[in-house]
Amino acid sequence: MNNRRKFIGTAAALVAGTVAASAMPISTMERKYPVVHHVFFWLKNPESKADKDKLVAGIKALKKIETVKDIHVGVVASTEKRDVVDNSWSVSELLFFSDVKGQAIYQDHPLHLEFIKNCSSLWEKVLVYDAIDA
Repeated sequence: MNNRRKFIGTAAALVAGTVAASAMPISTMERKYPVVHHVFFWLKNPESKADKDKLVAGIKALKKIETVKDIHVGVVASTEKRDVVDNSWSVSELLFFSDVKGQAIYQDHPLHLEFIKNCSSLWEKVLVYDAIDA
């Protein structure tokens, strides 16, 4: 009987811990990968689905670089139009790194250089924001 109570108590604590962990905010990613590299691309032909698809595929291939810990590829969202929202770009990439050294390795990595070679003809403008946790 005593062992059954211990088991039930342990199981209840495990369930409570799992529920608490699942309720943790997503901000743990910023602590896990404190360096972010956010790039916005303006396509030369923004109406071209083929160009957009090629750029998105090229960006997604960057995930294979060992220092890229996570990636998000996005296109302009149909959200409320406000003065502070810039939706003039076509595609964005958000890459997460463990440290500045990893981001530097990414910059010179053959896959990144290949991406630039294969996709740079698609864009007319690129804007980069690099940030680290404050």
